[in-house]
Amino acid sequence: MRLAALFALSLLAAGTASATTTADAIRHANRLMQKYTGDVPGASLLVIKDGKPLLDRGYGMADLEHHVAATSATDYRLASVTKQFTAAAILLLAQDGKLKLGDSIRHWLPSLPAFTDRVTLGELLCHTGGLLDYEDLIPPGTTKQLDDGDVLRMIAATTHGYFPPGSAYRYSNTGFVLLGLVVEKASGLSLQDFLARRIFQPLHMDHTLLYVHDDKSVPNRAYGYSETGGRWQRTDQDLTSATRGDGGIYSNIDDLAKWDAALYDSRLLSDASRRLAFSPHAKVVGEPYQADYGYGWRITGDTLWHSGESIGFRNVIVRWPKQHLTVILLSNRNDPEPYRTVLAIAEPFLH
Repeated sequence: MRLAALFALSLLAAGTASATTTADAIRHANRLMQKYTGDVPGASLLVIKDGKPLLDRGYGMADLEHHVAATSATDYRLASVTKQFTAAAILLLAQDGKLKLGDSIRHWLPSLPAFTDRVTLGELLCHTGGLLDYEDLIPPGTTKQLDDGDVLRMIAATTHGYFPPGSAYRYSNTGFVLLGLVVEKASGLSLQDFLARRIFQPLHMDHTLLYVHDDKSVPNRAYGYSETGGRWQRTDQDLTSATRGDGGIYSNIDDLAKWDAALYDSRLLSDASRRLAFSPHAKVVGEPYQADYGYGWRITGDTLWHSGESIGFRNVIVRWPKQHLTVILLSNRNDPEPYRTVLAIAEPFLH
């Protein structure tokens, strides 16, 4: 047989083997997603390899009461996956020369107490600012949802932090709420408008928005649920569900594929900004895994990732940039926590 024919046969065999391997990996992923299937709160799963979606689908229900199935277009509350977008907004403003990462938070929010003069924007981005958790400052008996102004007022009344800024790590929703307010001060736009104009619209993330109550409605919205006594109860909102910079974005896996693609080049963030976002600035402590923290991203081995949890939602994005693989799982239920599931889904796609 001629060499050319042999070569063609070997390519065909390799392609068939590759297709079989991918099909096996997809079957493996679908088995791991069984817990989300049926008439239960569901999930949407995306696996992207070399820029191509290999698995892009929904499981279970986005809305139990109206029997609306989850799809790849379902919008979930991202919770703390929002933080990478807030961090990107700060980095974009630094690129614009509108602020510096070494700026004091009090420079931008002068109502804060004097001790915050020493807390920088960069420290807030990597959770080393040490400001008190606003969740612990909510007055007993509060029934009205907190907004960012409430958080600012509560922190303005504090007299100390947990530790000197820059000296330790403590995960801080407070810090990212305040960073969202800095975006507004530095840009002259509302946080939702800045994110839309500088990130969502340029990337054609047409179904992604920072949710603000009494503003535009969320398209294809998933509602959050928690299991109590063997039954699913809608638990879509709580006291802290109206704050923005720490967790207020709604998005879907198809839009997040566009976000993932933009993190490989300079169409949005410069090389320098992406290096800052993806470099370790602090060692994560007090959490059940080993990681460093960049700016809005956890860093573990070859992965860049972040989870998001709020009442009725559990989400995670995990990127393997060297292998050009990303797996995103968004879910509208309080359990299970999806990080380990995503690592198991990714395993066969990495080989």
